[in-house]
Amino acid sequence: MAGRVGPRFSLPVRRFIRSARVAHLATAGADGQPLVVPICFVFDGTRFYSPVDEKPKRVSPDRLKRMRNIRENPRVSLVVDRYEEDWKRLAYVLVAGTAEILMRGPRHRKAVRLLRRKYSQYRRMAIEERPLIAIAPRRVAAWGSL
Repeated sequence: MAGRVGPRFSLPVRRFIRSARVAHLATAGADGQPLVVPICFVFDGTRFYSPVDEKPKRVSPDRLKRMRNIRENPRVSLVVDRYEEDWKRLAYVLVAGTAEILMRGPRHRKAVRLLRRKYSQYRRMAIEERPLIAIAPRRVAAWGSL
């Protein structure tokens, strides 16, 4: 498909990703020290978006370690997984991509709409005024019972 960004996601992988409520974002700064944080996210079929929301933080959004890491090194990984006691149902999708920080613009507005549709908590938060992390996938791997 002309103009397509990144890898193709099969229908089972897209369904699995869209049904997930949380993912884990891995970043690393210039020093190479990894950081992994749980995130709320949406996937629009091309990119992943995660807000820096109003949940309590110790520092301002621009000073969060994940944000500093992305500015220093935009290469990130994202894991969307499912754990079940029945190990036949274990599954994950691993995405390697490039992150950018969006402060405004059409993609920011679209992501805010999608996030509010997925998470009712965001309907009461001013995420339209806050930064969003946008991840453009470069590679995707899936494993398990999707």
